[in-house]
Amino acid sequence: MSTHYLPVREDWLASTAEEILDPGQMIVDPHHHLWDRPGWRYLLDEMLADIRGGHDVRATVFVQARAMHRAGGPVEMQPVGETEFANGVAAMCASGGYGDVRVCAGIVGFADLRLGDAVRPVLEAHLRAGGDRFRGIRHIATWDFEPELLNPAYTPAEDMLDSAGFRAGFAHLAPLGLSYDAWLYFHQIPRLTALARAFPGTPIVLDHCGGILGIGRFAGKREEVFADWSRHMRDLATCPNVMVKLGGLGMRLPGFGLEQGAAAPSSAQLAEAWRPWMEACIEIFGTSRCMFESNFPVDKGGYGYVAGWNAFKRLAQGASAAEKADLFWRSATRFYRLPINEGGNT
Repeated sequence: MSTHYLPVREDWLASTAEEILDPGQMIVDPHHHLWDRPGWRYLLDEMLADIRGGHDVRATVFVQARAMHRAGGPVEMQPVGETEFANGVAAMCASGGYGDVRVCAGIVGFADLRLGDAVRPVLEAHLRAGGDRFRGIRHIATWDFEPELLNPAYTPAEDMLDSAGFRAGFAHLAPLGLSYDAWLYFHQIPRLTALARAFPGTPIVLDHCGGILGIGRFAGKREEVFADWSRHMRDLATCPNVMVKLGGLGMRLPGFGLEQGAAAPSSAQLAEAWRPWMEACIEIFGTSRCMFESNFPVDKGGYGYVAGWNAFKRLAQGASAAEKADLFWRSATRFYRLPINEGGNT
């Protein structure tokens, strides 16, 4: 298991139970995964079990995670299988047979943008496979020279975002109406800023608060990391085509260590740990360019779904109704062009 993933311990998660805060707050969860891996199954039933904990989740966005790739055919086309899978889950939920929530209402897939112009048929295949739900591409860029910080499933070059091949592929997103999900580390944000400036017409969303690190050589350097991260984020925010997802802090990478407690963390503990980072994101980007995300089941190793969304609600307590709408559903709905209106109907 890579550095990113903490084991999910259902008995540990059950050790903390909370009432739902502000149960009427509508939510669109703009970042989760589904997969069936050895020893780790998280498919529709598992997702619905978390959602049915009590928060008013109306829709979700599926983000690529190497799930259900095709076993054969051209290598570059194999990830299209993941979009076919997610669209099937979306169709199940659209039937109404699984409740009111529309899981996978938006789909973000993977295509190797380093293919340059040759990526165009892959993108078009995703659009066909995803029907009217396919919204964009995530080509993970997380890189560091320290092996502890790397996910062995993804091996991008340090300069991937700057490379001619990647940018030639990236140039095909906007003409096809597609967005880009950026997952990289905080020290790589300047490269994303340069990319966003080079392609101002391509919508970009930065995942997981911008890749905060607190392990490896960054352990014990919270203030130094915060200073560098916040400086990079302020520069990135000058690009109007960029938004940011507030979440992903339940992974091992940020180094909060709450998974080491005898009981799963409460929403109050989560909010206290996350507050400086998420409040800075909101202050820098504004609520109209920020969206809360679960990053489940990856973050499930660190906290429960109920506690996580309760923590977000604690962080948003001082916001206006309009600002809460942005953070909990409207920014996500706008970025991913989801067919959800003010009343939560699809």
